[in-house]
Amino acid sequence: MRIGMIGLGKMGGNMAERLRRAGHEVVGYDRDPAISDVGSLKELAERLEAPRAVWVMVPAGEPTRATVAELGEILDAGDVIIDGGNSHYIDDQRHAEELKAKNVGFVDVGVSGGVWGLENGYALMAGGDAEHIERLMPIFKALKPEGPDGFVHAGAVGAGHFAKMVHNGIEYGMMQAFAEGWELLEAADVVTDVAGAFKSWRHGTVIRSWLLDLMVRALEEDPELAGLRGYAQDSGEGRWTVQAAVDHAVPLPVITAALYARFASRQDDSPAMKVVAALRNQFGGHAVTSATSGGDGESPSGTAG
Repeated sequence: MRIGMIGLGKMGGNMAERLRRAGHEVVGYDRDPAISDVGSLKELAERLEAPRAVWVMVPAGEPTRATVAELGEILDAGDVIIDGGNSHYIDDQRHAEELKAKNVGFVDVGVSGGVWGLENGYALMAGGDAEHIERLMPIFKALKPEGPDGFVHAGAVGAGHFAKMVHNGIEYGMMQAFAEGWELLEAADVVTDVAGAFKSWRHGTVIRSWLLDLMVRALEEDPELAGLRGYAQDSGEGRWTVQAAVDHAVPLPVITAALYARFASRQDDSPAMKVVAALRNQFGGHAVTSATSGGDGESPSGTAG
C-alpha cells in the first residue's frame, strides 16, 4: 500500500521506516528538506494514487490543525487523513465534520511506543468509521507489534485519541509511583543498593513492567541520577485526562496528583522528578534538563507522555 507521511521526526520517521520494512511505499514530507521526499503537501498528494491515505505526525495543536486544513484543500473525495499525533479528541471531531463536506475521511490514531516502536511495534488506538479503519488495516498491521494485541478500533472519531489520553494519564501515575519509591529508598539508610532493588523487581513481582525495565536501564546509566535536574514537562494529555474526569464526574486522585507533581517539579529540583524525567527520556526520547542547566529543555507538545 502507498501512504503519505507528514512529519518525519522521532516518531514519524521511525514509523515510515517500519512501514517500508513491511513492504509498503511511503512518500514522506517534512519541513526539513534533507529528509523529505517531496517539497510540498501538494506534491505529496500528486505522488499518491487515489483514493489517497495521508498520515499526519506533527505536534498537536496549531501545527496539526493547519496541516489538516491545508490537506482538506488539496485532497479529493474518497481520500482519508490519519492524525497520529497527540491531538485533543474534540479537535478530531471538529476536523471530521469539516472534512465531511468534501467527502474526505478522517481517522484519529493514538500511538504509543516511543523511540522503541521501530523494532518493537506501536500500540495503536484508532477512532473513525469502520470502512476507513478496514481500508487502513494493512498499515495498522505493519505498525503494531506482532501477535493478537496492540491495535483497537476504539470507536467513532475521537475515540482513538481519547483512549490514548487516558493511557497517558495512567502512565503519569505509574511513573510517579516508581519515582516516589526511588526517592524513599534513596532517603532511607536501610537499603544500600537501590538500583539493585529495582532490578530485582523485574521478574516474578506484581509491578514488573516495561516502565520498570526502563527505570533499571536509566539507573544503570546513572545510578544516582546525578546528571539530571528534577524537572519534568507535561505534554498535555495529563491535563486533558483530568479535565475529562471533571467533565464526567469521575474521580482520578492518582493521575491528578501525578500531574500536580510535575507542576511542583518546576519550582525546585525534585529527586522524584529525576526518575520521571529519566523514564520519559528512555521510552520517548524526550529531552532532559541536565543538573547544571536551567529551563525545561523541551517543548510541551510531543507524541508521547
